[in-house]
Amino acid sequence: MKKLVSWNVNGLRACMGKGFSEFLEQEGPDVICLQETKMQREQGDFAFPGYHEYWNSCQVKKGYSGTALFTKEEPLKVSFGIGEEEYDGEGRVICAEFEGYFLVTVYTPNAQRGLERLGFRMGFEDAFRGYLQALQQEKPVIVCGDMNVAHRPIDLKNAKANIGNAGFSYEERGKFAELLACGFLDTFRHFYPEQEGAYSWWSYMYNSRQNNVGWRIDYFLADQRLAPQLADSRILSQVQGSDHCPVELVLR
Repeated sequence: MKKLVSWNVNGLRACMGKGFSEFLEQEGPDVICLQETKMQREQGDFAFPGYHEYWNSCQVKKGYSGTALFTKEEPLKVSFGIGEEEYDGEGRVICAEFEGYFLVTVYTPNAQRGLERLGFRMGFEDAFRGYLQALQQEKPVIVCGDMNVAHRPIDLKNAKANIGNAGFSYEERGKFAELLACGFLDTFRHFYPEQEGAYSWWSYMYNSRQNNVGWRIDYFLADQRLAPQLADSRILSQVQGSDHCPVELVLR
């Protein structure tokens, strides 16, 4: 079995003080992908023994966005960004190539209040989908990360009240559907198609996490060709340390 984890840590330095190292030690994932690291590597004096580290920090605004990938097995190759200058300055994508698949972690841009950044996000979605399709020509792809969209009403607590809002707009949900149509499985729904109350992000306001008023916006998507190798897909909602919880994919 191989255990892959994805977690939007909402600032890794902050999360380190809230149990990140303990989680890594206890869970011992083969690979952990992080989003919203909010730091440059040299700003942290911590170490992750046993892991190869790869960082893609935001260049245009320090302390913003950023991704990282830690893996026990050294990848065949690692690349950063999607090759589109307009989208690559914010450190949103890392791709690690392994023997049987590419593993891509993504921190999808937030459309923001009033959908102010929806245009930028739609452009990113199209460019990112094209990038993944090119990878699929070589070998199967696994995509994980904070994709900043709840796909269906079952994926958030208050669906009706949020129609048209960032993360549940028709445009964002449509792009997610387009991505799935390229041959990807939403692995959590593959195993648990009708499970309700399964969320990965909760607002810090109104005791949202305590009351489980949340959204499922963190995903593992797997190339359909990998379906026989999928063993389980989990949401680790008991893990604290961020306004998101980790999500996990187990491969045979």
